[in-house]
Amino acid sequence: MKKILITGAGTGLGRGTAIGLARAGHQVIATTEIWSQVTELRQHIGELGLQDRVTVDKLDVLDARDIAAVSDWDFDMFVSNAAIGDCGPLAEIPVDLVRRTFETNVFANLELTQRVIRKWVDGRTAGRVVIISSMGGMLTAFGLGPYCATKHALEAMAATLRDELAPTGITVQTINPGAYQTGFNDRIADTTFRWLDDAVNFNKTKDVKARFAEILADQYDPQDMIDKMVEIIGAEHGNYRNVWPPATEELIKQVQEAAWTRTV
Repeated sequence: MKKILITGAGTGLGRGTAIGLARAGHQVIATTEIWSQVTELRQHIGELGLQDRVTVDKLDVLDARDIAAVSDWDFDMFVSNAAIGDCGPLAEIPVDLVRRTFETNVFANLELTQRVIRKWVDGRTAGRVVIISSMGGMLTAFGLGPYCATKHALEAMAATLRDELAPTGITVQTINPGAYQTGFNDRIADTTFRWLDDAVNFNKTKDVKARFAEILADQYDPQDMIDKMVEIIGAEHGNYRNVWPPATEELIKQVQEAAWTRTV
């Protein structure tokens, strides 16, 4: 039985994984960005009869007080799952939107991860950090460049932490989901149309919407990914990198191999 802290558990894969881990017998601290999500998730956990295995609390990764509270919680596995995405064509997206996405997905998560690591080092806990990356951490897609860039940064951070922490007994894993129909991918695509202006931008709304429609048309059932995340996180040992489903892993390998021979 593991004691697991997971961020971004208010919706989507994070929520489903928190519930799945509790059903598998683990103790879970499921955290959400805002208080209304706390209230709703607590009610849902009670309806499922999992209140003895799941503690729901607020953890906004941008809130210094929320981050400080983590030092008092009891857990030996940290699942860094919280993420946002302001997106659109990278050649034109306002840089402040890219900066905001990096602030949440990279800098805030690094600050929280550093606090977790220090807590474990001081307590001589051989914990595990599981960073939820993305297929976008190893390839890119039209209009999703800002989000993919943050996930590429997480890949570098995870690999660095893996090697740095080896002497401490703290281990690091990544999980890289493919495209799953949780609504998250569709929402981050929609953020484009809050700033894209046909009177200003050379990327036109009609064309961008058509490109996004192609990308988002083939998404998988999220329960498949939730089941895999529960399996990976709950296991005593496993691979450092975990891409799922297999078709996404094969696509990534093909794209990376092609990059070596691509010409300009």
